[in-house]
Amino acid sequence: MKKSILAAGLISLSAGVNIQAADVQQGHELVETNCVRCHGSEIYTRPDRRVTSLPGLHKQVRFCEQMLGLTWFDEDVDNTATYLNQEYYKFE
Repeated sequence: MKKSILAAGLISLSAGVNIQAADVQQGHELVETNCVRCHGSEIYTRPDRRVTSLPGLHKQVRFCEQMLGLTWFDEDVDNTATYLNQEYYKFE
């Protein structure tokens, strides 16, 4: 009986959790506003690109954000990395 009450409570709790998806359009706008100051899209498509994984892409976006002296929130980095992955990298 106690286990079923606990399970019901966990199910109702998890149903209330809203996972926010990345905003690809905002990521696109951030790339157009900031990233193209240093390079064009060829950096994302060149054969010898440094980024080889999704975690590596997030790390590179954060590095570039810091090098440009921007003050992005984590969601800005996520949005930008998601846009770049969807548009160019196609990591799973």
